[in-house]
Amino acid sequence: MISRQEAQARARELVSQMTLEEKATQLRFNSPAIERLGVPAYNWWNEALHGVARCGTATMFPQAIGMAAAFDEKAMEQVGDVIATEGRAKYNAHSALGDRDLYKGLTFWSPNVNIFRDPRWGRGHETYGEDPYLTSRLGVGYIKGVQGDGKSGYLKAAACAKHFAVHSGPEANRHEFDAIINQKDLWETYLPAFEAAVKEADVEAIMGAYNRVNGEPCCGSKTLLKDILRGKWAYQGHVVSDCWAICNFHQTHKVTSTPAESAALALENGCDVNCGSTYLNMLQAYQDGLVTEEQITASCERAFTTRFLLGLFDEDCEYNAIPYTANDTDEHDALAREMAEKSMVLLKNNGVLPLDPHKVKTVAVVGPNANSIGAMRGNYYGTSSRMTTLLAGIRAYCAQHGIRVLYSEGCGLLNPTVEFMCAANDRLSEAIQCANHADVVIACVGLDETLEGEQGDQSNYSASGDKTTLMLPECQQTLLNAMEATGKPLVTVLAVGSSLNVPQGDAQLVAWYSGQAGGTALARILFGEVNPSGKLPVTFYHKTEDLPDFEDYSMKNRTYRYFTGDVLYPFGHGLSYTTFHADGFTLRQDAATVSISNTGDKAGETVVQVYARNMTSSFAPPRPVLVGFARTGMLWPGETTLVEVKLDKNAFTVVNDEGERVQDGAQWEVFAGLCQPDEKSVQLCGDEPLRMEIEV
Repeated sequence: MISRQEAQARARELVSQMTLEEKATQLRFNSPAIERLGVPAYNWWNEALHGVARCGTATMFPQAIGMAAAFDEKAMEQVGDVIATEGRAKYNAHSALGDRDLYKGLTFWSPNVNIFRDPRWGRGHETYGEDPYLTSRLGVGYIKGVQGDGKSGYLKAAACAKHFAVHSGPEANRHEFDAIINQKDLWETYLPAFEAAVKEADVEAIMGAYNRVNGEPCCGSKTLLKDILRGKWAYQGHVVSDCWAICNFHQTHKVTSTPAESAALALENGCDVNCGSTYLNMLQAYQDGLVTEEQITASCERAFTTRFLLGLFDEDCEYNAIPYTANDTDEHDALAREMAEKSMVLLKNNGVLPLDPHKVKTVAVVGPNANSIGAMRGNYYGTSSRMTTLLAGIRAYCAQHGIRVLYSEGCGLLNPTVEFMCAANDRLSEAIQCANHADVVIACVGLDETLEGEQGDQSNYSASGDKTTLMLPECQQTLLNAMEATGKPLVTVLAVGSSLNVPQGDAQLVAWYSGQAGGTALARILFGEVNPSGKLPVTFYHKTEDLPDFEDYSMKNRTYRYFTGDVLYPFGHGLSYTTFHADGFTLRQDAATVSISNTGDKAGETVVQVYARNMTSSFAPPRPVLVGFARTGMLWPGETTLVEVKLDKNAFTVVNDEGERVQDGAQWEVFAGLCQPDEKSVQLCGDEPLRMEIEV
């Protein structure tokens, strides 16, 4: 057993035996060993966005945005628990052999709880979408799963909420960008998920962002790190910089003049661990009188408190006994498939889905993402030993039912030419032939991390991973147009991490970057073994011209809460092969109980969504806001169930212009149902949410 107080006391005792130089070395992400004190080397930089990443074989879950579409906090906790188990299995085995390299530790720099405010942002698929409440709940679930149940006091692994704060592109200038934000948007949109991570999930680490916020660089911001994080929220864990963010202070933000000044600014405001090299100048900063030994000591103690809480110096920590064989198991693979199945969103369907395996004799699978591993993994990924591409999953299912599969890549992901030296569209005639000989065409198109990703990654197609359009690359549009021209039923499958406008297809399914079991999950959905139940965690817009300037961080005309125009597909949208009906709900301060019936002819589950809008306050967003959600569980045709939906504790408050959360205006309308209470959502869903007026 261990408590934070005991871990802090042990950290103080250990650090008190270190020299100033030794303490300074422990603030680097690649902390060296201190052999005389029995302190092994430790590398703080480890990734686990949707599975243990960059550390060899591990279970790969769907990308974060895909898991967000499941609207399932408990499932996120299960995913976090599996990630921690596999991380421990690998750490225990590697460290026993003296391997303490990068990516082989237990401080996982996930989850990314930034708000996906603009579909152009290349890293948006790392997040849980555009809504602060959904992001908060899924972030809390993931963190609790990663860090463990707390019964012994030890952390199973340490989670890290990033990037604090007000960070969501553009990628191209993130190292010098200043996000100008008012207090209402800061506290209503950009901070709630971080606050929940700290106050509800006791997240062990917070990572600062690259950019400035209102002039202050995030990794050295007095406002963010001192006043809010450690002041208002009484945060007890450690703070880590984003990688090479602190050198931006003097190189690009120009708020300091030297590396020593940058190190001092970060340390002064509570950045304990530096991912990068600027803290190599910490002793220079000390010699120049810019930092004190007490400040270095305080950060060192916070870092070692985390290491003690992880049980890295204790033989009796139960997690130290997790064997290497707990990694990459059948049970973990089954959860990866379940998450992929829950995440996929049926956008539209004219009746072509589900496919009947008794009637379909030949299937044409076309498209650059059909047999692409890149289209399965998103970014910050591990290496799965069980990767099943979309094509492989469809082929395996069809083989069991005597269905012929014809395949053509159709075109490149970005380029119309697949084979070197061939003419443009060199795979188009092959794709047309496949379609002509098939009963149905399944077109697997979309993007991957080379077209939407992180600035500067070697995998990115350009220096910035941001999108400039919501349309598919032209070569893929040409392919889809050719498939439509064949007259065969066309199912469009989008492997993507963000909003796209793809008009082609009799049915359209968003598969996201679906992880190691994505192909199996897709096949089960296409042929009706599984009924799709995912809901969009982001708004799908028509075009970028409908949106404000990318660099404008005001929430005006952004996301479903503030957007005033017509959308392609609304936040919360997702169809099923059956129909559901909400036919009554009751309300109390902390929960709504909603009656949901399966009125169709197929079994399935859905997501109950509760929205609220203040009818009188001038501080209320113009649109009803998500304040609760819950999955129904499986409902059989004709079955009715009562679903209790826990409500946001701040459901019946508003944020004023000073950033204060207040009760202002007593009249509220509350909606409970299967979608947002707007005309477009109801039109697509087919069932209007129930409405109730209340006085708070």
